[in-house]
Amino acid sequence: MHGLHVLVAHNRYASAQPSGENKVVDQEVALLRAAGHRVEVFERRSDDIAARSLLGKAKVPLLVPWNPAVRAELTARLRAERPDVVHIHNVFPLLSPAVLAACADAGVPAVATLHNYTQVCPPGTLQRDGRPCTECVGSAPLPAVRHGCYRDSRLATVPLAVSLSVNRRRWWSGVERFFCISAAQREVLVRSGMPAERLAVKHNFIPEPGSCRIGDGEHLLYLGRLAEAKGVRLLMAAWDEITAGGGVGVPLVIAGTGPLEREVTAWAAGRDDVRYVGLLDPAECRKAIARSVAVVAPSTWLEAFGLVVVEAMAAGVPAVAAGHGAFVELVEDGVTGLLHRPGESASLASGIRRITAEPALGREMGQAARRRYEQGFSPAVGLERLVEGYRTAIAGRTESMGGSR
Repeated sequence: MHGLHVLVAHNRYASAQPSGENKVVDQEVALLRAAGHRVEVFERRSDDIAARSLLGKAKVPLLVPWNPAVRAELTARLRAERPDVVHIHNVFPLLSPAVLAACADAGVPAVATLHNYTQVCPPGTLQRDGRPCTECVGSAPLPAVRHGCYRDSRLATVPLAVSLSVNRRRWWSGVERFFCISAAQREVLVRSGMPAERLAVKHNFIPEPGSCRIGDGEHLLYLGRLAEAKGVRLLMAAWDEITAGGGVGVPLVIAGTGPLEREVTAWAAGRDDVRYVGLLDPAECRKAIARSVAVVAPSTWLEAFGLVVVEAMAAGVPAVAAGHGAFVELVEDGVTGLLHRPGESASLASGIRRITAEPALGREMGQAARRRYEQGFSPAVGLERLVEGYRTAIAGRTESMGGSR
């Protein structure tokens, strides 16, 4: 079986924020290369926007729906290099769906990983004001503009809404195979009218962490963006409830940065049962996870995946997670972790109390979580699903071209 030649297209998110998506892309590229496949990368970086002139910055929103320079540059590269398949990740804001036109121009099949809900919701979160929202799903994305769903700004939401409207059909016809990162996400996208036969579930894989938990753990860990949608305020409320009842004997460690950083810093200040440690590097993250009684993932929005939960599984650590979105298929309630009622601080508090009060249960769940990781989220499984998706796309394109490739 010969190795594949893959070109990965990705607009990297700003490096100041922890991005699960950048991480997934880098890990997939490394996995494919290690298995002997040839992988090239075509990327733009959001970090580069800051260095642009004032006029250059002003033009960025206009490039969101369509960046003609990207189409020309990528088409030329595809014609010169002739990869077997193009794997598209994030195209916002600098790549744009023009990458699809380039693939069509050069006659190279495309697959795309859908890391969120931007196909059906301009900001990609299916949430507004901390509550689930599907107003734009399956219809024109006017409500998003009216509510200023992206960055609380109508003006900033316009390019995303325009791109969604004008490029919807182009996505559906230009991509041979979409990888959904959970069955929960796939269901939402199928309901919104995306072509079911092109949507496959391919969970993200997690590399071996190299260290598993020994003992019962010494803290509870929240690791992620400090944002409303991630349930940070919910966690603070639940922890206040726990503290008022005498605490659980281990501290809460909060790691990450984001819009709620000042609020979290102020809340944690002067408390000995909370430590806010800021942004950790990957090695520190792995260490913090391996020392946890449990990781806490209380997202109020419907997570399309939930990387931190699987990173915990890999280290033999259970999770206390919100019982909706992808968490329902990642965490088997009572077996590999605990699910709490979404948006309810009392339910979250009781899950945290239970997992800290019963060390034997925590150990058992941790072992079950590790087994689940080995069966469903290891690099070997990830590689198999990726290559299978690529080969399906290549075969699909050859068929639709009457075998003329």
